[in-house]
Amino acid sequence: MTTRPTAAQLEALLRAAFAPTDLSVQDDSHLHAGHAGAREGSHFSVRIRSARFAGLAPVARHRLVYDALGEWMRHGIHALAIDARAP
Repeated sequence: MTTRPTAAQLEALLRAAFAPTDLSVQDDSHLHAGHAGAREGSHFSVRIRSARFAGLAPVARHRLVYDALGEWMRHGIHALAIDARAP
């Protein structure tokens, strides 16, 4: 893994983990250039719809997304905005 993931790399991980009916990953890092957090990692927005989220609270859905992104959540991603829902 590289230090800073790309939107395509995150999308591939999320597709493999959730088989989503809808998925959008946007790199928002350019919006945070110059901020202290920009040095610590990239900023992304994720919109994902998957049957795996059915019956789960938003916090549980977010935890599943964090787990799917693995080490990048600890090193490489500074901020992640998540909209995770069931279809």
